[in-house]
Amino acid sequence: MRRRAFLKAAMALLAAPLAAEAQQAAKVTRMGWLGTQSAGGPHLLAAFRQGLLELGYVEGRNVLIEYRYSAGKAEQLAALAAELVALKVDVIVAANTPAALAAKRATQAIPIVCPAFPDPVATGLVTSIARPGGNVTGLSFFGPELVGKRMELLKQAMPGISRVAVLMVPTDVAEGQGETTLKAGEVAARALGLRLQVVEARGPSDINRAFSDMTKEHAEALTVLGGRMLFEERKRVVELAAKTRLPAVYGLREYFEVGGLMAYGPNIQDLFRRAATYVDKILKGTKPSDLSVERPTKLELVVNLKTAKTLGITIPQSVRFRADRVIE
Repeated sequence: MRRRAFLKAAMALLAAPLAAEAQQAAKVTRMGWLGTQSAGGPHLLAAFRQGLLELGYVEGRNVLIEYRYSAGKAEQLAALAAELVALKVDVIVAANTPAALAAKRATQAIPIVCPAFPDPVATGLVTSIARPGGNVTGLSFFGPELVGKRMELLKQAMPGISRVAVLMVPTDVAEGQGETTLKAGEVAARALGLRLQVVEARGPSDINRAFSDMTKEHAEALTVLGGRMLFEERKRVVELAAKTRLPAVYGLREYFEVGGLMAYGPNIQDLFRRAATYVDKILKGTKPSDLSVERPTKLELVVNLKTAKTLGITIPQSVRFRADRVIE
């Protein structure tokens, strides 16, 4: 009897780690990542992964991520979203507004987190910032008032300018950031004594023509109104601004990092990193409808003095002192 009891105890001890291991294996989270173009922001995916790692999620160990990209073709997002739904992922991370819209159309049951909404209310993704009300939530970098601040920066850097080109994608109106931002820009321009030249680019093939139009209309400076397509083509935008000798201020530091003159706005990498906290809360039981959409609390100004020198302009000390980062 003693021998039999001993064997039972030994078997129980051996089985305990196996049971614990099996239980841990059952806790592996399956996540969907939906985007339009992987080449547009690998650093943003890296920031999100870093956020997951800080919360204890290790890809390949306790979290599996199913990646789906539409290769820049927004019309393919619906089918890719349906694939993620069919895989029964625990949560979908939508890298941009078109991806979030496609995911929401595909499911009302699976939680959806968007790391960087332009304006989720205008696009109908959420009912309100405070109470999203459905299965979508996340963080927003939307701030139409920021376009006025960027124009102020241009005016401070070059007091004599009177005509500023505004490069935008007309389809961005559907993403909730075009029309509202442009109206805010017009109000700011009038207050600063500036005239706006609105130049549209519907796709990458329009960008060269857009800069040609700016030159013909004698634009003296440039600001870029967000936009997924322009973000993905930011290196070419910055190169054309340099070629046409247009001092430009952008909304995201990614333009500055490829040689842009100035950028003022939220740190989008930080938004993607913090999106991991939304995923974590949802996986622990919080409903997306109860997670208010977070607005950026910190804005940063970055200035590239090398680019300024190439353009033949001097950035005043008042702007330099305000900058969070300056490239000499």
